[in-house]
Amino acid sequence: MSKQIAFYVEQKHCMGCSACQIACKDKHNLPLGQNFRQIHAYEGGDFTISGNVVYQNTYAYWIPVSCNHCVDAPCIAVCPSKAIFKRQEDGLVLINEKSCIGCRRCFAVCPYQAPQFDAANGKMKKCDFCQDLLQQGTAPACVSACPMRVLGYGELSELQKKYGDTSWVKGLPNTAKIKPAWVLVPHRDAVDV
Repeated sequence: MSKQIAFYVEQKHCMGCSACQIACKDKHNLPLGQNFRQIHAYEGGDFTISGNVVYQNTYAYWIPVSCNHCVDAPCIAVCPSKAIFKRQEDGLVLINEKSCIGCRRCFAVCPYQAPQFDAANGKMKKCDFCQDLLQQGTAPACVSACPMRVLGYGELSELQKKYGDTSWVKGLPNTAKIKPAWVLVPHRDAVDV
């Protein structure tokens, strides 16, 4: 594989506005209940009361999640019709819709539940990194829509040099074995200290 394209998220500045999710849904004309990009919210902490004063120790953060075009994508291994494949030139994990039989095994093994079943045609669909926009030299719809400019994309090794190699934070499934192709700049409360 010549390169691995990837998303990065400066999670510490994501405000959970869902603009990326809406842009993706609009771009792909997705029906109700189908989202290639989802916003996961996490909150926690506690508070203490001392006399008439409440001391808060609470937090909230968001993680915009889509298919992370994993280096060792488990969806490829379980696809009985070989409809899911990794494109060699950029590492994107794509679905050949003509070959897909809609068995949903890819959904079952994806820790992000990224593949979505399209009941209208009985096929699986998922983020294709807006490959049509990439071919035109334009960013994916989700990236262009982010008002905080905290969602981006690029070549994985370059992103890791610039932002580090964090791909997991509290709240996400453990995905070390499949090597998701994304880089996170974590929120301060999303990492163990």
